[in-house]
Order: sequence, then structure tokens, then C-alpha cells
Amino acid sequence: MGATKTDLFTRQQNDIANMAKALAHPARIAILQHLVKINTCICGDLVEELGLAQATISQHLKELKAVGLIQGTVEGTSICYCINPKNWKQYRQFFDKFFGSSVSEGNCC
Repeated sequence: MGATKTDLFTRQQNDIANMAKALAHPARIAILQHLVKINTCICGDLVEELGLAQATISQHLKELKAVGLIQGTVEGTSICYCINPKNWKQYRQFFDKFFGSSVSEGNCC
């Protein structure tokens, strides 16, 4: 979507669309699942866990961090990543509400 068209939508709609775009790659889903599972910061473990190149992992981490799903802290020469609990909760509440809406069966083409 062109940058000139995003102003037609609310900030929340744009934020959710950007987050959904960040989730639109299986490697990013795997990264998030791993971070949720271990519930702690990790540094270099993702290369071994996913079998992807370090540069590829770094790009995926950058996308997830840009939308606020993860956060990172610098420790020496490495960066440790973990789930950003505040934003995770916010997105979860939105999707719970969005997908919790009732849809009537049988009233569609």
C-alpha cells in the first residue's frame, strides 16, 4: 500500500497491518514461537534453532523489532532478544476482540 493511502485508515489499523505484515513469514513465526517457549532473552541460539544464516536471522529480527513484537538489549558485542510483553499483550487483545466477533453462518454468497 502506498504511503499516501495509509492516512485513510486509523493508527490502530495501520499498526495492526504492519504487525501482520511482519508475521507474514514462517521464519518470523518460528522465531516468536521459540522466544515464547523459552521465555527468556536469547543471543545466538536462533541460528542453530532455525538452521538459517545469521544475516537472514538478523533481518527477520529487525522486522519483528520494528513493529515492537520483540525487544533487544545490547550485551557486549551481541544483542539479546525477547518478547516485548506490553506490545504482545496489546496485539493479543486486539486479535482476541477481532476474531471473537460473531459471524453468522449461512448468510453469505
